[in-house]
Amino acid sequence: MARDTLTGSRIRERRVAQGIKQAELARRAGISASYLNLIEHNRRRIGGKLLLDIAEVLSVEPALLTEGAGAALIASLREAASDMPQASAELDRVDEFAGRFPGWAELLSTCRQRITALERNVETLTDRMTHDPHLAASLHEMLTTVTAIRSAASILAEPGEIDPDWQARFHRNIYEDSARLAETSRGLVTYLEADDETATETGAPQEEVDAVLEAAGHHVPELERGEPESEALKRLGQSISAPAKELLQNWLSRYARDALALPMSALVPLIAEFGPDPAALSQTTGAGPAQVMRRLAAMPPDVLPDPVGLAICDASGVLSYRKPLPDFPMPRFGAACPLWPLYRALNRPMVILSLPVVQQGRAGDGVWVDALAMPVGGVAVNSDPIFEAHMLVRPMPRDIDAITQPDEVGVSCRVCAKPNCIGRREPSILAPIG
Repeated sequence: MARDTLTGSRIRERRVAQGIKQAELARRAGISASYLNLIEHNRRRIGGKLLLDIAEVLSVEPALLTEGAGAALIASLREAASDMPQASAELDRVDEFAGRFPGWAELLSTCRQRITALERNVETLTDRMTHDPHLAASLHEMLTTVTAIRSAASILAEPGEIDPDWQARFHRNIYEDSARLAETSRGLVTYLEADDETATETGAPQEEVDAVLEAAGHHVPELERGEPESEALKRLGQSISAPAKELLQNWLSRYARDALALPMSALVPLIAEFGPDPAALSQTTGAGPAQVMRRLAAMPPDVLPDPVGLAICDASGVLSYRKPLPDFPMPRFGAACPLWPLYRALNRPMVILSLPVVQQGRAGDGVWVDALAMPVGGVAVNSDPIFEAHMLVRPMPRDIDAITQPDEVGVSCRVCAKPNCIGRREPSILAPIG
C-alpha cells in the first residue's frame, strides 16, 4: 500500500488517541460520518481544504497526516525485516504499520539499533578473546591453576587414608594454588579494566597466513605430491588479502623446495628409526638441520603421533613463522620470551642448541628444544651475513637423564610471573610465583 493512501489510517489513529468520536469529527469538518468512515478506511482519497480542516480539528500539521512515519523509520523497519527473513514480515505493508502504529514502529526500530550495538560489542569482545595473546595466556594460567586445585582436592576426597606427609603436601599445594589464582584473577581484572576501550586489531598479513597454516595443519599435500605451487596457493589463499598471499607464496615456495629435497617417502622411515631428532636426521640425510626442522613441522599426524612445534625468527627477533604446541604456546604477535633458545642461537650461529625447557607455571617435565641460527643467502663480498633462527619444540625424549633440570622460560613478559627475571621488558599482569 502506497504511503499517500494511508492518510485515512493516520486520521483514525489521531482521532482515537484524542478520544474524539467519528461523528463529532465529521460534524466539525463539515462532512458526513459515512464519508469520514470511507476516508478512515483508505477508500477515499483526501486533500485540499478538507485535509486542512481535519488537521485543524485534530490539532496536527497536515504533513503528519499525509507523510506519516519518517523515511528513516521506514528504512529501519525494512532493515530489521531483512535481518530476520525467517520471520516473513509483510514488507509491502510496512508503511501502513508505521503509519497506523508509529509508537510501536519507533520501539521496534530502537530495539533493532540496540541489538545491533550489542552484537557489535559481542563481536569485539569475542575477537579480543580469540586474538589477544595476553588475555588468552592469562585465562590459560587460570584454568591450569584451577585444574591443579581440583586434582589435589579429588585425591584428598578419595576414600581411604592418605599418608600424613602427602596429605600435608596436598593441603599446602591447594593453599598456594588458590592464593595464586586469587592474585592472578585480580591482575586479569586490572588488565581488562585498563584496556577495556582498546580492541585487538586483526587482519595483519602475517596473522592471515598463520590462520591459513593452522587450518591446514601446516601440511600441504599438493606440494608433497610434486604438484605446482599455484594449485596449493589457489586452495589455501582463497579468502586472504593480496599481501598475505605474497607471504603465503613465499612460504609455499620454501615448502616445495624442502619437500623436493626431503620427500616424505624417504623421511618417514628415518623418523621411525631416529624420532624427531633434527641433528640425527640431518646427519643421515645430508640435509641442513633447519630444513629438517621445517620438514618435521610439516609432517601429518599419522607420521608424528606426537606433534612438534616450530618457531622461526629473523635477525630482529620477530617471529616469521609459528607452530605452537599446547605445552609450549607462542605469542600471536608481539615479542616472545627473550630466554628462548631461539634467540640464544642468534648469538651462537651454526651451532645446534639442544636442551630441555619448561614454560613458567606449567605442569609436567617440559619439552625438548633444538635451536639453530643459519645465514640467509650465499656468501657476500664486504657484507655481514643476516641470520635466521629455527627452534624445534618436541616431546621430552625418554632416554634423557631424570636429573637434568630444564631451563625455565615464559611465553612473553606480559604473561610471565617469573620473579627477578633478567630478561624482563615490561611488568606482568600475573601474580609472582614463589
